[in-house]
Amino acid sequence: MSTIDQIDVKVVAIEQVAPMIKAFTLEPLKGELTPFSAGAHVVVEMDGSEQRYRNAYSLMSDPNDNRQYQIAVRLQETSRGGSIYMHDQVALGDELKISPPANLFAPAWRAKKHILFAGGVGITPFLSYLPLFKQREVEFELHYLFRSHQTGAYSAELAAEFGDQCCCYDADQGKRCDIAEVMSGQPLGTHFYICGPESLIEAVRATAEEMGIPASAIHWEEFAGAKPGLPFKVELSRQGIELDVAADSSLLEALEGAEVDIPNLCRAGVCGQCVCNVTEGEVEHRDSYLSDTEKQSGQVIMPCVSRAAGGRLVLDI
Repeated sequence: MSTIDQIDVKVVAIEQVAPMIKAFTLEPLKGELTPFSAGAHVVVEMDGSEQRYRNAYSLMSDPNDNRQYQIAVRLQETSRGGSIYMHDQVALGDELKISPPANLFAPAWRAKKHILFAGGVGITPFLSYLPLFKQREVEFELHYLFRSHQTGAYSAELAAEFGDQCCCYDADQGKRCDIAEVMSGQPLGTHFYICGPESLIEAVRATAEEMGIPASAIHWEEFAGAKPGLPFKVELSRQGIELDVAADSSLLEALEGAEVDIPNLCRAGVCGQCVCNVTEGEVEHRDSYLSDTEKQSGQVIMPCVSRAAGGRLVLDI
């Protein structure tokens, strides 16, 4: 994300939509917002007391109406600061900087049927799908898994609007989703979408593999952010500088902190935009983008989520 491309927005509404989730409505300070498509996300920039955070959030508003953007933020128990900042620091009337919308999770409109698995705050991208599904009269099912003591935003409204097309599973009420039962017997040409915790994504992907469902029919999105690890040093060979990457900071954040501009879209190891060449050191790969061959080569890294497996890396930057 380039600072040149950033959009200045104002927070015009904040709503506690679930015990652990707040929704934010954003309007442009000047001009108009960039049109977006279903499944798009923006990256919100936050100036914390000790560091700057950049977190990606799905746009959950109707793509037919770009007068406002709406995002929802779950307060994470293991937050590195971004979700805490949004929940505790951002107030009505505050100004924020966001990236233009990018889309790595658009519906496959050629599909005969769409099956959506949402886990907790993972409902958000699907809220932008549903108005278009309704408008185009496509066949779909929404399976929404949550804990009402934490998440479950919009579950009552969705059930009321979509009836049998929306199945809600509140784990706090002992309701569980039988993923295999949902996926079995679906017509040829059905596509499956997952947004939520890694456990849900892996469960659906594993079930699809067991059933022989082609990988091209499985789509997922996860904005888990970089997980902590051991601290390490990174040398930028072309610039002749060395940086420290803290245990709770990503390599991408360390580069940005040194004003090294690295293209990025998702910040979750999915889009491939931030890939960097490695000339020395061993990589601990945590992304979902690079092929097994690329990972085994040790010559590239996705700095948004991956780290050094040892104490030092040298990048061709």
